[in-house]
Amino acid sequence: MQVQNLASSDQWDRVKNELRNELGEDVFSNWFGRVKHEETVGDSVHLSVPTRFLKNWIQNNYEKKLVGLWKRELDDINRIELTVRGALRPRQVNVTHPPKSITARRISGRTAPFGNPAQFGAANRSAAIPCLADTGDEAAAEFLSGAAVNPKLTFETFAEGSSNSLACAAVRQMAAGHEGTLEMLFIHSSTGIGKTHLLQAAAAEARKSGRRVAYLSAEFFMYHLVPALRTPAFPVLRQAMKSIDLLLVDDLQFLHGKQAHEEFGRTLEILMEAPSQIIMAADRMPDALGTLSGKVMQRIQTGEVVGIQATDYALRHDILRKRIAAARRTHPAFSVPEEVADYIARYVISSARDLEGALNRLFAHNQLTKQPVTMDLAEKTLHDLVRIGEPRTIKVEEIQQIVCKHFSVTKADLLSSCRARTLVRPRQIAMYIAKVVTGRSLPEIGRRFGNRDHTTVLHAVRKIEDMVTKDNVLAQEVELLKSLIQT
Repeated sequence: MQVQNLASSDQWDRVKNELRNELGEDVFSNWFGRVKHEETVGDSVHLSVPTRFLKNWIQNNYEKKLVGLWKRELDDINRIELTVRGALRPRQVNVTHPPKSITARRISGRTAPFGNPAQFGAANRSAAIPCLADTGDEAAAEFLSGAAVNPKLTFETFAEGSSNSLACAAVRQMAAGHEGTLEMLFIHSSTGIGKTHLLQAAAAEARKSGRRVAYLSAEFFMYHLVPALRTPAFPVLRQAMKSIDLLLVDDLQFLHGKQAHEEFGRTLEILMEAPSQIIMAADRMPDALGTLSGKVMQRIQTGEVVGIQATDYALRHDILRKRIAAARRTHPAFSVPEEVADYIARYVISSARDLEGALNRLFAHNQLTKQPVTMDLAEKTLHDLVRIGEPRTIKVEEIQQIVCKHFSVTKADLLSSCRARTLVRPRQIAMYIAKVVTGRSLPEIGRRFGNRDHTTVLHAVRKIEDMVTKDNVLAQEVELLKSLIQT
């Protein structure tokens, strides 16, 4: 049995290496860093994870990939069984008689991200540590550490370009804590564009200067913070939460369920009682989340909402340059010819994560075979990542420019509140085309058209949809504009 376990361990190590090469270090660490191989029985591989969130995410997104990778090791494997470690062995916490091993020294060590406990002030210090020790609730101490932060995700390793410069500048200022900077920032973008990198860079930078920082992922919030708030440690947690200088909340879109939404709203309201700075990130606009309470939305509206757009060629090339330089610091012989870097930057366009995944594949091949990176290797290895011949990304500004030229109106007039018929129809057509060809949300389109409400955009879309079915001339005009935009 021991020999079988050792063999399974080696197989799991190889599966993990394949995952790391395909997904990139950051994605692998986020989703598979805490996955453990328990046993392999018959046609099933049994893996365990620390939270239900990870279990559901891996099942929904990576189960088929895991089965495929395990089949390379054992032909008989057909299933991946995932269990939550806490569900297998629930920990009994005796609040009446807490474990004596949880000492003030241990608690103080877990509070490092908030600075030395003395920074809470004498009164706070005398109350906080004994209370935490008295409850014996390790979840309370875990909150003081926050979610895991990747030390590689810093401002120095972040590639800045035209698509993310505003978000980067705002986050840098808030991390520095300069007087007069924003108190609330909400960042939205599609996945893999750099939100998490910016938030974790802000956490690292702020902690360097001694500021008290809490970085919370949606997973950490649901499975660590919310349960802790229901224990006797709540008064201490509330006190600690009020002392935070910078709160960072990542991946808000993963907060599921009515209870999570309510708990999240109440927790943020507690945090907002203090003069904290808050940065939130999600894959959509705040009003499209359905997660935020009225008070939280009001706070967001007093701050700044910034979108990060898809990466352009120059930014993708800069990301690759930084990643290649980082790889060469530990492996000086590793080299990527300029034509290969150009090929990747031009055609691996889905996300920055895919860029890193592409480079990781080439790096792994180079290290395993000792063969140099060439164009032939890149084309063979990255064929599933390249996007040659796909439609280019169309910006709302391009649509506005072409519509303005066609109807002989200015962009200022198009975005104005003027209701003249000569402006209303071009404006509605531009909104309709923006919805059809860009896939952007109604709120985001409304923001690009003079901060109009999403209901205004919806009305325009439905109006033009109805009119093109009845007016052939208008239908042809709209199709002409779409072809001009997509050329």
